[in-house]
Amino acid sequence: MAAVAEEEVIVVGAGQSGLAVAACLSLRGVRALVLERDDCVGSLWRKRAYDRLHLHLTKKYCALPHAPHPDEAPAYLHRDDFARYLDGYAARFAVRPRLRREVRSARYDPASARWEVEAVDLGTGQAERYAARFLVVASGENAEKFVPEVPGLEAFPEVTLGGWWKRRRARRAGLRVAMGAGAGSGCADMGRIGSERVDEERSNDED
Repeated sequence: MAAVAEEEVIVVGAGQSGLAVAACLSLRGVRALVLERDDCVGSLWRKRAYDRLHLHLTKKYCALPHAPHPDEAPAYLHRDDFARYLDGYAARFAVRPRLRREVRSARYDPASARWEVEAVDLGTGQAERYAARFLVVASGENAEKFVPEVPGLEAFPEVTLGGWWKRRRARRAGLRVAMGAGAGSGCADMGRIGSERVDEERSNDED
């Protein structure tokens, strides 16, 4: 059985929320270990955001604590710029991300007043055990994509659902596409690649 590593605080997830928590704790002299399933911090922006994504709010409202964006940065940051910002943020505040660690369970032990956390090193498959006084879960609402049950979906091998598909939009050029709840980003990308689109929007009518 793996030895138990003692920590003051364990943060699950190295997205912007997890990084912000760890940075604020660091400024107060509290060391936090960040366990991240992916191989980088801010993986949402690098791996699951569509290519032309820009933040919908100006940089003033998209900065993490104690680190405003520089004046020369564009008002609406591209996803790559924001990903680099997160890298710099982690380095600036000495955040300790332990990458490729998937947390499998966490339980509180009243007897020891500790959170017992079990994780797996996805690179080696080895189990890891941690104990911490405090546990912060910052894995995010977008950590897992949701694919609804659609009859006949298995007959379309090229189909992918959700905003993540647009990172490979060139492969969909010229296709006929059915779009559910077509928001602005989806409609714009469909127009750019010349796909024939049929929209399906949720109705607010109660009749």
